[in-house]
Amino acid sequence: MFESNDTEDFKHQDDSAVSSDSSTVLGALILSLVLLVGVPGNLFIIWSIMARIKQRSVTTLLILNLACADGFLMALTIFFIVYLAKQTWVFGEAMCKVLFYLCNTNMYASIFMITLMSVHRMVVVVLPRKVSSKVSRKIVKRVIVGTWALVMVISIPSLVFRGVSEKTVNEEFNTTKPVLHYTLETVAGFILPYTVIITCYVLILRRLRKTQFQRKARSEKLILAIVVMFGLFWLPYHVINMIEVCEGVLEKISFKSRAVTSALAFISSCANPILYTFAGKSYIKQNGFAFMARLFEGTSLDQTRTKKNKDTEGLSQIRLPAEINFYKCVTFFTS
Repeated sequence: MFESNDTEDFKHQDDSAVSSDSSTVLGALILSLVLLVGVPGNLFIIWSIMARIKQRSVTTLLILNLACADGFLMALTIFFIVYLAKQTWVFGEAMCKVLFYLCNTNMYASIFMITLMSVHRMVVVVLPRKVSSKVSRKIVKRVIVGTWALVMVISIPSLVFRGVSEKTVNEEFNTTKPVLHYTLETVAGFILPYTVIITCYVLILRRLRKTQFQRKARSEKLILAIVVMFGLFWLPYHVINMIEVCEGVLEKISFKSRAVTSALAFISSCANPILYTFAGKSYIKQNGFAFMARLFEGTSLDQTRTKKNKDTEGLSQIRLPAEINFYKCVTFFTS
């Protein structure tokens, strides 16, 4: 994630040095805010689900795993704050490799959990009852375990190709291995999951438009907001990844922008607690600290269907905490 190509060419360019300093300062400030908000926020989500919800729906299980991945990723930001503040790596070679491995693992896990949530929504809304009814919590738990195993495997390149060079955390740019590493990170961590997410929501919207559903307009706005938010914070980071693969002037652009774009990517992992708080604010007075558990209880609708009207069969599934209960929050940010 955070690299600084601390070479003699960049040291002798005053404009690059100034831009790099401003980038690292801004990156450190963003990460500090992310740490203060993201760690307690995701811990609160985990506590709300584990302590307050006895019967957890499929969506709640995915939200729990998403919070675990995001919370752990947020806890690691302290090391990057120190790195950006000192502009040198002080934790040693082994810590460099382990830290980036853990970051990549939780980055992939976070994105894949969001993708699974999208796929699950598509299954219960679009596919026939006979198919969607077979998606039990037991199956989802196995998929989640398999997902964690997968992200641990595809993050192994971080252990191999990351290292300390000239007191910075760097790639070994004298080989072609970083090209493959950055490409894998962008394709597996952004392009493929984002394609799946967009495909799922396109299918959901087509299903909604074929039926008369009173919350159709709200769902469309919310689905658009979810997709846009996912890409908003991660796109700059992966654009810089691709620039890193190129040479010449583009390398200087990535050098100046890496700290800020990496910090922006971390914001996506602390955004959910804030959004859930806006979504559940109507429950705060009545339920106190249990308001988030009350919000997530709506995911029990995953297991119910409307039998009275075939045209609306499965559309009750769309009432998830990140959708119908979340509508007021979305309109707050988009109005």
